[in-house]
Amino acid sequence: MKSLHGKVAVVTGATSGIGARIAEVFAAEGAHVVLAGRREHEGHQRAAALGESATFVRCDVSVEADVEALVGHAVERYGRLDIMVNNAGGPGNMASVTDFDSAVFTRTLAVHVAGVMHGIKHAGRQMVAQRSGSIINVASLAGKIAGWSGLDYSTAKAAALHLTRCAAVDLGEHEVRVNSVSPGFVPTGIFAKGSGADASAADATAMSVAEAFKPMLDSSQPLPGTVRTDDIAAAVLWLAGDASRLVTGQDLAVDGGMTAGRPAASSRAERTRMRDLLSS
Repeated sequence: MKSLHGKVAVVTGATSGIGARIAEVFAAEGAHVVLAGRREHEGHQRAAALGESATFVRCDVSVEADVEALVGHAVERYGRLDIMVNNAGGPGNMASVTDFDSAVFTRTLAVHVAGVMHGIKHAGRQMVAQRSGSIINVASLAGKIAGWSGLDYSTAKAAALHLTRCAAVDLGEHEVRVNSVSPGFVPTGIFAKGSGADASAADATAMSVAEAFKPMLDSSQPLPGTVRTDDIAAAVLWLAGDASRLVTGQDLAVDGGMTAGRPAASSRAERTRMRDLLSS
């Protein structure tokens, strides 16, 4: 039997990138999936491609009423809600803190922190009533290590990680689990969006992004290779299913080891250069 057979899932930010792949994997594993996002054309296309087990709802996660209606749609259509994936997000702004636009900062927090809270709140209400459910928040290595993304995005993802822990201890007694996944550098359209590209056009840039990442990853990621949307979806699938039934309040980093430390080869090369400099 498929691992999510008969379960009902909501995935926000499901019109592209990581969210779209999570929705595909969930559907393939037997779940009824409600895809959510702001781009209606792409959303309806993706839901149709997944067949009768999927539907799309337009949703801006920063608007609480939208999230409440999204969860309501899932429950009305399928009678319950087993999995909530809070994945919706956007790129960070790389401006210095001394030049940062406070309106941009507030907007990023509204999506990445308040949006996650809205998802936990409204999914949590249904799951508490059922006495079961798994909520997964998509965070980022940027929430753990400064300097890899904009200060607004990094701050928001750090807040989402602690929100995950707070919600986990709040909802645990009701048998509702809350965890997060922190991706490393995943080549998706989010990077092109951050450079001002149109959202639909940005989706086609993943391969170019992967090539641009390679020199940086070679010196900073212990495990070789690019983290893919498949890798993130597999981690989310495990947290969504019964195999992780006693896992809550945890963050699963899928980053090739970047948050553990830089490659030993990089350190050795620097030590060699230092030794050569001192002996010259």
